[in-house]
Amino acid sequence: MKKRDFLKRGGTLVLGGTFVSFCSTSGGRNASESTSIDSTGMTPDLSTQRTNWAGNLSYSAKELHQPVSTEELQELIRASDKVRALGTTHCFNTIADTRHKQVSVRLFNRSIEIDEKAMKATIDAGASYGQVCGILHQRGFALHNLASLPHISVAGAAATATHGSGVANGNLGSALSAIEFIDAEGNLQRLSRDQNLDEFEGVVTHLGGLGILTALTLDLKPTFEVVQHVYQFLPVKNLLQNFTAIMSGGYSVSLFTDYQSDTVNQVWVKSVANQDHVPSLDDYFGAQPAKKDLHPIVEISAENCTDQMGVAGPWYDRLPHFKMEFTPSSGKELQSEFFVPLDRAAEAFQVISALKEQLDPVLMISEIRTVAADNQWMSPFYKQDSIAFHFTWEQNRQGVEAVLPLIQKGLEPFGVRPHWGKVFTIEPEQLQSRYANLDKFKNMLAKYDPNGKFRNEFLQRYLY
Repeated sequence: MKKRDFLKRGGTLVLGGTFVSFCSTSGGRNASESTSIDSTGMTPDLSTQRTNWAGNLSYSAKELHQPVSTEELQELIRASDKVRALGTTHCFNTIADTRHKQVSVRLFNRSIEIDEKAMKATIDAGASYGQVCGILHQRGFALHNLASLPHISVAGAAATATHGSGVANGNLGSALSAIEFIDAEGNLQRLSRDQNLDEFEGVVTHLGGLGILTALTLDLKPTFEVVQHVYQFLPVKNLLQNFTAIMSGGYSVSLFTDYQSDTVNQVWVKSVANQDHVPSLDDYFGAQPAKKDLHPIVEISAENCTDQMGVAGPWYDRLPHFKMEFTPSSGKELQSEFFVPLDRAAEAFQVISALKEQLDPVLMISEIRTVAADNQWMSPFYKQDSIAFHFTWEQNRQGVEAVLPLIQKGLEPFGVRPHWGKVFTIEPEQLQSRYANLDKFKNMLAKYDPNGKFRNEFLQRYLY
């Protein structure tokens, strides 16, 4: 599909915040108060939809199960030789696929339990950000960050190390302090940062191989408001000279570019109201302030984008690029994302820009973000402050697969790592070499899944 045809469809593009979820729900835990979560409207009808969100992948599972209780889920796992969790279907590769059984917990009743003293919230693992953020805000709390799209599950964000932006903000799984899951024997397990620190760093980015998650406990912070300013036409020469400073100019900063000119299309700067230094309204490193709200692709209406122009709003209604109340249709696109060390950002940008002729026929838009280092064994940001280069492609698999090796080869000297839930063609041996704790991770998976019940062809290829 050509970009001009895409633009005619009314603006359903979703950028770098989509991910696959690996989830379940309901588990025994104690907290100060429980609130029910509306379970409608935020997840697909999996009984009829047997493709991923983008439509580029038809699931090959022979059976789809949607249990309604923890006990039913435990019995299903005990009776299964192979099973794989399916969440909001926002992955672009086969990480959630299987030729055997898939399980979704979208039919579970969901709740959120907030411990105000400890500043923690425990949620059922099937819940999406769109279902929990408003409740947290009403109670005076916030999460540290959000992805660009809120219509996806919290559990999936952790499983694949999905992220927002901000030089001081870790990936979304960094907010986890405990998880509950059902192992291959059907037993309910609980691991926490406080009691199982070393192992816990291995289970956050678990890639769906650990078991079926039932609950997650999240660290909270006091609620806050954010203002968002958008700038256009940032000179590339200024970016290369001031990369880290530009990306540090707000609580969360994103660049949008097509690499086709000597300017970056847009800079989105999200600042904490009355706290962060709000950038100049006249100039941002040579970029000029937008005169109205913009979509990342300027030709598309900004109707579904979060408010800009410095209008303050709650964290959950500004940190994403797209509004909570906007329900995205399926997107006829593909997505890839690659991460390199932040201190190599300018070099990496130049490598990608040199491929502009090859990118032009298939690239819709590219988003550039920052992610702070973490200690999660299988996170692309393990002990590495990173720059993220996200690509939203036309749904042209052949064309995308032709340009991906060029990007990957160009970024190889920087130790490039891909997003686990998006399209890449990096060979398994090269990918494995990027993760120093891979053997440790596989040993941990064997502890809870000794016979590979949760292992699918994706994990078999890239981990084993």
